[in-house]
Amino acid sequence: MTTPMLRTQVLVVGAGLTGAVLALELAHHDVPCLVVERAAAPPRHPGTELLTGPAMEPLRRLGLADLVRKYGSGPEEPACVEWRTSLGGAPVLVSPRPANEPDHRIGAAELTRRLRDELREHPLVELREGWTFTGLRIEPDGAVANLLDVRSGVRHAVAARHLAGCDGGQSTVRRCVEVPMDGLGHPAPYCSVFFRSADPRLPARDQPRTTVVVGGVTCVSRAGDDSWVARLPVGADEPVSTDPVGLLRARLAADLDVLEILGVAQWDDALAVATAYRRGPVFLAGEAAHRFHPAGELVDTSLADAVDLGWKLAAEINGWGGPALLASYESERRPRALLDRELLARTLETRRRFGRLVAAGAAPELLAGLLRQEAYRADAGGLPARHATSAVVWHDGVPPATAAVRPGGRAPDVRLDGGGPLADRFGPEMTLVDLTGDAAGAALAAAAEGRGIPVRHLPVADAAVRAGWDRSLALVRPDGHVAWCADAVPGDWDAVLDLITGKTT
Repeated sequence: MTTPMLRTQVLVVGAGLTGAVLALELAHHDVPCLVVERAAAPPRHPGTELLTGPAMEPLRRLGLADLVRKYGSGPEEPACVEWRTSLGGAPVLVSPRPANEPDHRIGAAELTRRLRDELREHPLVELREGWTFTGLRIEPDGAVANLLDVRSGVRHAVAARHLAGCDGGQSTVRRCVEVPMDGLGHPAPYCSVFFRSADPRLPARDQPRTTVVVGGVTCVSRAGDDSWVARLPVGADEPVSTDPVGLLRARLAADLDVLEILGVAQWDDALAVATAYRRGPVFLAGEAAHRFHPAGELVDTSLADAVDLGWKLAAEINGWGGPALLASYESERRPRALLDRELLARTLETRRRFGRLVAAGAAPELLAGLLRQEAYRADAGGLPARHATSAVVWHDGVPPATAAVRPGGRAPDVRLDGGGPLADRFGPEMTLVDLTGDAAGAALAAAAEGRGIPVRHLPVADAAVRAGWDRSLALVRPDGHVAWCADAVPGDWDAVLDLITGKTT
């Protein structure tokens, strides 16, 4: 049975982290959408998601940060990595993970459930669970998707102006638009074992989140309880699900006290990125666009996809975003995924090299020297994001590399003298931060509004902001990146607006 065709501005396929945040970002800009999710039951997954300080900023803007704080653990102190040759041995090196802001951890299943609750309650979001995406056709004015309600057996057709594939690593949307994945090298198989343990050789549960690398096994605490995840390379034909406790003990060469096995997952380090993020009206985001493992360690990449695509789709639908703005989703987000992939590959290779040297009996001082040379980072997604070559960022008169406020870079995260973050005063669309002292930016914001471009004028006299910002005027996008900055009113403001909104390039 097929019902009459449904219509929506945006069809979001998948209601995981990426799909849910994308839908809520669209709603934040008053754009309705339809979200379809093939799973009819609440998700179950033993893993956790790591949300870094920068990742919490867009969640705070969407009103989701309190959800993470309530149901997750944190804020956490800067974590560390302990490198050991044996489970009970003293670390050969302890590497701190640099952090400007505290991180938060939350169970992957818990986060997904709570985000779906937000979708159900939002008046601009229509969530259909138990609906499976089966195919699509691209038409001149959008896309028509085929969907199956698995509970009733009823088939539905949905006409959408835009379609976002947020349906995970095995994305059906990606296959339908025939976008291949570009893997990195020859993939090696891995296994993740989720378990509970109170073994005294592991750090205590009340300590900050810790990663313990023992030879070739990486154990990551999940903060707030006695649960851990162990990640280890395995042979291509090595059985892992039949006796995960035995596998762990054999690899650790120790009788690890395991209270409970929570789950087992197999993956590889192919670290694939889609060769394209767009086919006409169809976009890929999150794990549909990049498959990164171990899961949960690079949530920032998927979250940034959702926010970037959401505000740009909304700008186009609301009439102030030009074609180049929407095209910049791929040109800004795909290079970032490639960079994050290289960082994660480096992390995995460092751990493999450490395991090989431990197995060969390398002396602790040599191991510590190697790790210091590697300039190891516990999380791969630590480099600041900057769209240095974006076609919708005004790069004229670029300040020196040491400048705090730079075109394409993230607006500095500064706390006001009163204690709150400056970002909490930004508008839902563009924000013109004005430190001129005489409100010189007011006329610029008014000119933008006269052209239908929503810009909030934000004059700032706060001493803390003035100490952290080195440009008098900065136009900040909804995703927190600087679209334009200068020390004086530009001679041709219309040209700046045309470029940053994608009307011209």
